[in-house]
Amino acid sequence: MGFYAKVFILALIQGAAELLPVSSSAHVILAEKLMGLDPSRPDMVFLLVMLHTGTMFAAIVYFWSSWKALLFPPPEHAGSGRRFMLMILLATAATGFLGLGLQHVIERVVLEGFLQHPKGEIEQLFRSLPLIGSALTAAGLLILLSSRFSSQEGKRSAEVSPRLALVIGLVQGLCLPFRGFSRSGATISAGLMGGLPRKFAEEFSFALAVVLTPPLIAREGWKLWKLLHAPEGANAQLLELLLPGLIGMALSFLSGLAALRLLSAVLARGRWAWFGIYCLAFAAMVFIAAWQGV
Repeated sequence: MGFYAKVFILALIQGAAELLPVSSSAHVILAEKLMGLDPSRPDMVFLLVMLHTGTMFAAIVYFWSSWKALLFPPPEHAGSGRRFMLMILLATAATGFLGLGLQHVIERVVLEGFLQHPKGEIEQLFRSLPLIGSALTAAGLLILLSSRFSSQEGKRSAEVSPRLALVIGLVQGLCLPFRGFSRSGATISAGLMGGLPRKFAEEFSFALAVVLTPPLIAREGWKLWKLLHAPEGANAQLLELLLPGLIGMALSFLSGLAALRLLSAVLARGRWAWFGIYCLAFAAMVFIAAWQGV
């Protein structure tokens, strides 16, 4: 299979799975391993960054009308837009605090301290299918648990309290280092368990994703640049990576729009638990792949 065919497959998988609560990283990493690719390689990390960029734009396009209404409400509800943005920023701050703290512990204490790696990098966890399967199992169980909290949809308030924003942000921070622990699945679940309506929980979750994604893209891009050593060599290699990355970004954007339509339809019908069942089933597949030595 040619490289561009692999990029096409990965882009479709990323676009669909990133915007569904089933962990795009788990799907992409397993697909990369099945196709003989190393998900921790700099070019694969760069490609994943570009695929995430495509899905970020898909979320912006899909949710823009809803976010516009929330951010710029009628004059009689002018304060609600500022409150929505403040809750987004509060949740993002909690995500950064926990996510960066966990990354430091994993890289410096676990990988370098206990496992004696010469240089701890969080990407080293991408190779561990058992860890990914465990994170998928946790995400599936959380989704199934939260589905029991959404039965009284009509009695819920579309307003995020500071306490709930902190909880959702901390849950999102817990997802960052662990591939397989679906970010959207965890944050929407936390919103449902905190009393948010299904549609608003979805809108809040993806607003968080859009705020969080650019810093993550910049971080991964900077790490890639450092890995490519000399400036002359870096420019040449980046140009070679740019074309497949742009193609992948466009494809992930299109498949992401389709995935968001599916997610909204499933949430509207109260079938949130379906995604939890899928996560558990896919976790079983990941464990089988690990057992088979993939």
